Amino acid sequence: MNGMHGATDNLFGDEISAEGKTEPLGEGAALLRGFALPESAALMASLDQVVSRAPFRHMTTRGGRRMSVAMTNSGPVGWVSDEQGYRYSSLDPDTGLPWPEMPASFQSLAASAAAEVGFADFQPDACLINRYEPGARMGLHQDKDERDFRAPIVSVSLGLPAVFLFGGSRRSDRPRRLRLESGDVVVWGGPARLFYHGVAPLAQGTHPLTGPYRINLTFRKAT
Repeated sequence: MNGMHGATDNLFGDEISAEGKTEPLGEGAALLRGFALPESAALMASLDQVVSRAPFRHMTTRGGRRMSVAMTNSGPVGWVSDEQGYRYSSLDPDTGLPWPEMPASFQSLAASAAAEVGFADFQPDACLINRYEPGARMGLHQDKDERDFRAPIVSVSLGLPAVFLFGGSRRSDRPRRLRLESGDVVVWGGPARLFYHGVAPLAQGTHPLTGPYRINLTFRKAT
């Protein structure tokens, strides 16, 4: 792994924050500090084009609860949730149209971040885009709606900082608390591909890139 530094222990649940480092999180997983910073403006410009065609919306869980995080997608397929459950669909359920094409800036960043952690030739076909406002959170979960778990997950943070919870293969495993700043990228695959993860409630704030929000781009090979 290029530029890899020693792992940061977090036995007592403290938040980890260290700019300019690559932090291994276990076999097949790493946090790339500031990896997306040079591309942040281009990513946000591309995001504006996606959102103009597929606006953010609050999906509901299978049980009918409104999710606190607003979502949209780009790519051949997008992740959706409603009373029918969690799945990927080639059509935006709000418009009946295909999801917007995944921007080249998205694809390039995802591929280069995956390669940095040892996953060559990553070609995502789905980018789930999450918009967090203060108080929004994501409970511990596994990304397991994909057909093939050989490809990694690549998660890009833009805007307000957040506390990322990165656990293990069991829900009961105590997660590490990783403070993610704008431009940080987390990649997990291989033995870590089905590790539980989530996001603690977002704190109030304003960021020059995203205003009162945190944007998360999550790249997956879904089909």
